[in-house]
This record gives sequence, C-alpha cells and structure tokens, in this order.
Amino acid sequence: MQKGGCNIALALEQVATAQWKEAGLVCRAGAGYRNWTFGELQARAEGYADALTQQGISRGQRVMLMVPPSMEFVCLTFALFRLGAVIILIDPGMGFKNLLRCIGRVRPEVLVAIPAVQLLSRFRPAPFRTVRTRICVGTSLGLLGTALATIRVPAAGSRTEIFTAEPEDPAAVIFTTGSTGPPKGVCYTHGIFHAQLQLIRDYYGIGPGEVDQPGFPLFALFSTALGAKAVIPEMDPAHPARVNPEKFVRSILEQKVTFSFGSPAIWNVVSRYCLEQGLILPVKKILMAGAPVPGELVDRVRRIMAPDGEIHTPYGATECLPIVSITGREILAETWQQSRQGSGTCVGRVLPGIRLKIIEPVAGPIASWDQVRELPAGSIGEIVVSGPVVSRAYDHDEAETRAAKIPDGTGFWHRLGDMGYLDDQSRLWFCGRKAHRVRTAGGVLYTIPCESIFNEHPAVRRSALVGVGKTGEQWPVLIVELAEGHKRTDRLMLELGELAQGNELTRSISTFLVHPAFPVDIRHNAKIFREKLAAWAADQLAEQG
Repeated sequence: MQKGGCNIALALEQVATAQWKEAGLVCRAGAGYRNWTFGELQARAEGYADALTQQGISRGQRVMLMVPPSMEFVCLTFALFRLGAVIILIDPGMGFKNLLRCIGRVRPEVLVAIPAVQLLSRFRPAPFRTVRTRICVGTSLGLLGTALATIRVPAAGSRTEIFTAEPEDPAAVIFTTGSTGPPKGVCYTHGIFHAQLQLIRDYYGIGPGEVDQPGFPLFALFSTALGAKAVIPEMDPAHPARVNPEKFVRSILEQKVTFSFGSPAIWNVVSRYCLEQGLILPVKKILMAGAPVPGELVDRVRRIMAPDGEIHTPYGATECLPIVSITGREILAETWQQSRQGSGTCVGRVLPGIRLKIIEPVAGPIASWDQVRELPAGSIGEIVVSGPVVSRAYDHDEAETRAAKIPDGTGFWHRLGDMGYLDDQSRLWFCGRKAHRVRTAGGVLYTIPCESIFNEHPAVRRSALVGVGKTGEQWPVLIVELAEGHKRTDRLMLELGELAQGNELTRSISTFLVHPAFPVDIRHNAKIFREKLAAWAADQLAEQG
C-alpha cells in the first residue's frame, strides 16, 4: 500500500505537490482577502500535526474540533486526519441543548476549539467530563488550555509520519442536524471520505481551475483536497437563511467564483437579492442540498446564472451523501409540473457506485435482507441505499444502528427514513418522511404529494399534512401558513376544500387549520416539525369540540 493508504490527508499532500504555488484557500481579512497557497496549507497542516503530537494526540483519539470556517479549520482537520485521530464535528445549528447532549454522548478526549467553546466547557463541565487535553485556537491566557500558537515545533519539516489508513479505519464522527429527529453521530471512515471525493470530482467535475465558495464548511475540505480554490464566505454556516446576500455576492464577484455548494436557504436569499439588483453571477455550477429544493427556487437561481451554467440538487443524508442527483434543467423541463400536481419531488437518478431500492415499509429493525420485500417501479415505499459513501454505524448507539441498517450477507443497506418511488426512467421521487405518513382508516397519505396541491393556492406560503388520533385511524388535517398580506377567511377555507376535492390524492382531507408560523429547523428554515404541528392540531380540534 502506498504511503498514507487511503488517508484523506494524502489528497491535500498530493495536490500541494502538484500545485504548490497556486492559491488554495481565500478568507476575508479586514477590507481585503488573505490567500494561502496549497503549499502553505500543506506546510501548516504538517506543522499542526507536529504540534498536536507534542500534546499527546495520536491515532484513534477522539478529538472534538469546534473552530469556525477558516484556514485553521481546514489545516487542523487535515492535521488530525494525518495523525489518524477521529475528528468529532457537531453542527452548532442544532441548538444549545442538543449540542450539549451530543458532546456528552460522543465522549471526546481532546477539545480543539476557539476560546468561547473552551470557556463553555469550564462553565458547563458535565458534557466535557471525558476531555483530558484542551488546545485553544485563539487567546488562552493560560486558563482555556494550551494555545495552539504557543506550541513550538521544529522548523525543518514535519516529524510526524502520515497514518497509513485502511478504508474501514475511522476518520470522523459527524452529527446529523437533528431537524428530522434526535441528532445522531455518524461514523465516517477514510474510505467514505475517499469515495465522496471521487464522486464529487468525477460526477460534478470539481478540480484544479475551479473556484468554490462553499456554504457548508466541510466542502472547503473537499475543494482543497481536489485542487480547487476555496473561498470562505462571510456568513454563519449554522444559520444559512440569515446570510448577508451583499457580502456573499461580493466575494463571488471579486474572487470569480465558478462553483458553490450550499443550502437552498442561502440561494433563496441570494437569488432574490441578485434579481433585485439586476446581477448575473459568474458561477457555472451551483449545488443545493440539505433541505427541499422547490422548482420555483431552481427557476429563480437559473435566472441569476450565465446561460451555460447548471444547477444540481444532490439528495442524501449525513449517513450517505451524495447518492442521487438531478439537474435544474431536468427539473424545470420535465418534473416540476408533475410535482405541483402531486407526484412528489423528483430528486434524480442514482450516482455511480450507488445501489438504491424501494422496499415495503417495516416498523422496527430488519434483521436481514431476506426479510425485505422489494417494490416495483411506481410503488411508494421505504428508500434504502448501499454503496461506498454509505456509513455503517452510529457512534455509541447500537439500537439506532440496528434500526437503520439491514445486513445482506456481504454488506448492508441503509434505511433513510424517507418514502418514495422509482419512475419508468429510474428516477427517484421523494414523498416525505416515513414517520410523517398519515395512516387513516381509508389508506395512507404522504405529506409531500398532498401538500403540493394546496401550496398552489396564492394565499398559502406553505402547508403541512398531519394526522390526529390513533395510527391506522388518524384523521387527516391540513395546516397552512399564510403568505404575507393574507388572512384567514371563510372563502379561503372553502377554496382549500375545493382544491382537496379536485385531486384524488387529497379527497379524504376535509379539515383545515391556519397556523401563525410553522415550527421549522433553525438551520434551513425549511424542514417543518410536523410532530409539533400534529400536537397543536389535536389541541385545536379538541377546543372546537
């Protein structure tokens, strides 16, 4: 095996060798920008690896990294990969209580973090009880651990050999956002990262010559590892919907960004700004992922790109990404009109190396593949996937692992918890979360197809279908959040009823409620907490008698 094996840190080392003097990372610095070449990034990563080794950090140690997108984040990540440490990454956008709960569950041994997080670990020590070593990325004053900048290492090159990683060797624990259930730590191996890099490079054409402005911090790692220049935007990645569009667009224009991977929440804000300002961006490729991407947004983003630009909307989850993808052109030309009529959301075809099947939904764990019943094209069922980008387990959570993985004798399948179907062109159509199905005495209703019927009403900003009552005997309730400038009226209720009766999918829906503001995830402001709305609807109906 070559030096480093499939250690993901080897990718940066190889890029630096080939593109030593080329710019690899750009960050805002005062009124201008600070550029780091690939050579500087590699040298800094090696220096950090030496410094971390001096502090006793070695292969297999669990290191929580809590540093904002920056040169330090990129280089510390590659340094830790180089050592064979297991990096713990938690999205602060999951909320404070979830954050502390996840830290306690993941049991970090080392905390590499900015002063604010180090201070938090002192004032709320319980979740950090397993931490034995603290490295402060910033001013420590001797109170917040060893300051990274004060660790002296030899100047004559790295003394730390790169860890030779096998594909199954652990590389990171990355937490789900918690927007569709309790956050879970997903175990990533070096093999998964390696497979993701290959897919992103080969399918989306990312590599040398590209300039990426990533809305996801992790994607800055992929870009630099693939030889593309990464531009760190001025924004809080935990709250993409709050992005300042002027700042985001300014760096795109000034740095001549050609590619961007981010939440649709970012592009919802940025596209509106660009249309208001009459701006066309130089970006040739935009990937939107992390939340549902409506066709209306695809059309708006298309209008702020050059005519030869392309939009991609990858589908997947923290446990498996990317697995399916579709272009904006195909959405607008072929699938969006069907989506508006209740067909679900088309998310595309499987990517190379990925296997995807639709199975009959089952409650609880599935012990082996021979207990599965596959469904034919056109039948809605549970979506399961297998492939090199699919994670094998959750960290310290055997019950969740058993519930989500199906052994098949030679490998395993991951249950996404989503419902959908394959059409006659092998495209996947998403129909909503399995847990959000409304199971009535007359059959099953799926959220996404049903809600799309009502979302066509001009007074409706968005809608949510929920079930009230016992599973199997639930009463379907359609809750709407009104568009700006609209109020609840008897006429609106009548028109919603007419929409319901006009489509076979929704004829069993006869109860409509108006909610002032849907509870949604704080990260994307897009994933609706239907469980909370169902409880609210039950209370409303009880009050009405």
